[in-house]
This record gives sequence, C-alpha cells and structure tokens, in this order.
Amino acid sequence: METNMAGHFADRLLDACRRKGSVACVGIDPRLELLPRALCGRLSPATSYLRFARGVIEAVADLVVAVKPQIAFFEALGPDGMKAYAETIICAREAGLVVIGDAKRADIGSTSAAYAEAHLAPGGGFSADALTVNPYFGTDGVAPFIEEAAASGKGLFVLAKTSNPSSGEIQDLKMKGRPLYEVVCGLIDKWGSGSIGRSGYSSVGAVVGATHKEELGRVRRLLKRSILLVPGYGAQGGKAADLAGAFDAEALGAIVNSSRAVIYAYRDAPRRRNYKDAIRMAAAGMNEELDRVRRGR
Repeated sequence: METNMAGHFADRLLDACRRKGSVACVGIDPRLELLPRALCGRLSPATSYLRFARGVIEAVADLVVAVKPQIAFFEALGPDGMKAYAETIICAREAGLVVIGDAKRADIGSTSAAYAEAHLAPGGGFSADALTVNPYFGTDGVAPFIEEAAASGKGLFVLAKTSNPSSGEIQDLKMKGRPLYEVVCGLIDKWGSGSIGRSGYSSVGAVVGATHKEELGRVRRLLKRSILLVPGYGAQGGKAADLAGAFDAEALGAIVNSSRAVIYAYRDAPRRRNYKDAIRMAAAGMNEELDRVRRGR
C-alpha cells in the first residue's frame, strides 16, 4: 500500500516536523538476542522481528516524524527477513510515518536503476519514502536514484560524514586542500539543485553523524538546501548539546536518528514496565532533549 505520496519529499518531511513538533527519527534495528522474550519463544526470527517492529511503530507513531529500518538485520535472515522488512515499511507508512530505508545502495548506472526501482518506485518490493545512498560511484551511480526520487516524490540521503569512528580514514582525506566529505557535499548540493521544493529544501539530503560536532556545523553551512539525516545520537555517543549547528533559523532542516537507545530502552526499565511503554518514554525524552537544543532553551 502506497501512502504519504503526495507532493515533494522535503516539503512533506518538514510539514510533518511542524505538525508533530519533532525532528526525531527512530531506527528499527532488530537483533534477536535483544528482543523481549515474549516476542521470541516458538516464533520464527523473521516473525519476531516483524512483531517487534510493529510494537516500535505503535509506540512512537504519534511522537516522531520518521522511522529508519536497517535492512541488514532483516537481510541476515534470508527471504523471510526481507519479507518482514517489506511489511515493516508498509506498517510504518500506514501509521503515518515517513520511512527511510537504510540500505546505503549504489553501483554502476544500470544496477543503481534496479536498486532505485526496488527501494523507491511505487510498487517496488521495498519502496520507502527515502533511501540512504552511497556516493562513491559518483554522478552516474547516483543519477538513477535522483531520477526515480523525482518521478516518485521520494527522497535520498547521501552519505557525507558518517558517525562511525574510522570514517575519517577516507572521508577526511584532503582533496585540493579540503576534506573529501566537503567535496561530496558540493556534489550533493549539485545533485539536489533540480529538486527544490516550496520549503527551499531539496529532496537530496545528506547523512552527517551526531558524533562529529564541528563537521556537522560545517556541513550545515555548505548544504543550505539539503535536509540532514543525523545518526549516532544516543548509543553511539552523540549528544543533543552537540546538534545545535544542524538546524536552520526555524529550528528545522535536520532529523536526528536514535536506534538502540530508544528501541531497547526497556532493557534498562523496571521489569514491570511493558517494552512499548519504555520505548515510548525514551522517544518522548528524545523529543524533549532535541527541542531544548534546537530552540536554544
């Protein structure tokens, strides 16, 4: 079922941020050993993942703007896992959430076109509202995603400065006196120049880790027309206080993702608390922290 399809992706995303008063995104990264026991037992791993994903969506749907299912955890289970991934996307979109497929796809042009059809095209097997994309193949590897996103009213988040500790081994390498991630930002701005919505933002966004405070602010200054997807908040060590530079004058322009710190919050909660209640409380707390920072309170 295709929902949330009308209009321009960046405009729809920012409208949702305003409507919900949130810039939060929750990552859905199911791991069997971390799931509540009630969701395992005699169920298959894929069924357990899907039930958990549905519980997460139910808990956060009215609090956050988006969810970001990570395809790798589903893919590890084979065909049944991929079916659960597809059904997770459908469930989230039916709940009114923006869905970002975290698949980091790209390849040569014809293969990228197939990836774009699968992950962005209406009727594609894993069609989400947006997709994470790797820029390493350059323009001809990214162009099919841009074309499909434009045709389908979808969005892209291109990797710029990722949150992992060793990202600098490649992304900070100097090219003509500038870090490589800044060169990539220039490409992202160019790639998005033909898809500017009424909001002034492009449907081609950038991924910048919450664990890189200085770089985050630099990317915001370089990419005034791109929405930033900011992972790494919470369990990876990114703190709300480091994120002020990600937002524009309206306290928008970025969405912040937390996965483990939200979806596994019940593991630190009293035993009597339902896992969905713990997830909901963690998402609400995330909203409060981000709201204070982006509004300078």
